[in-house]
Amino acid sequence: MTTLLVIAKEPRPGRVKTRLTPPFTPHEAAALAEAALADTLEVVARTPARRRVLVLQGAPGPWLPPGFEVVRQCPGGLDERLAAAFAHCTGPSLLIGMDTPQVTPELLAVDFADCDAYFGPAVDGGFWALGLAVPDPALLRGVPMSTPGTGAAQRARLAGLRVRDLPRLRDVDTAHDAHVVAGEAPGGRFAARLARLAAAHR
Repeated sequence: MTTLLVIAKEPRPGRVKTRLTPPFTPHEAAALAEAALADTLEVVARTPARRRVLVLQGAPGPWLPPGFEVVRQCPGGLDERLAAAFAHCTGPSLLIGMDTPQVTPELLAVDFADCDAYFGPAVDGGFWALGLAVPDPALLRGVPMSTPGTGAAQRARLAGLRVRDLPRLRDVDTAHDAHVVAGEAPGGRFAARLARLAAAHR
């Protein structure tokens, strides 16, 4: 069984989804972030796993379902925080973020029987998922994060491993991303929250 990790920030106004402002206010952007996080955690809760771990910057809220261990993010850059998340794990582990509420249990139910790693590329050039049969924090440290070349750099770190690529997904960064992702998961909290906010802006 795989350990499923979600790395996330507490959805506080002004601290999350700042690229959604404008057109949304900081409070509205935080509400969208909370909905995306809640959808993501619900999917993880429904996916068979050995452990479910939320690697959190900030404090848990009512959006956190039961069954999760909560681990505080370490200080440092994103590469160090991702590396530290894997350092908490033994055995096969898959890490995702809070920016892809369109994920499904089928996407997260990975099988490491004949591979060493899983890699989920993102439309913006980053990555939305990274799975390691043997967690090795050194595979993440020093990878330049939040650039158009982040995904390629991280994928290159997996050279020599047997890698399975997951489907390319879109992160929610901009208002355009939000509308596209909501269309891919129309039944979720994120889509419902976006619809209410979009109606209020008309």
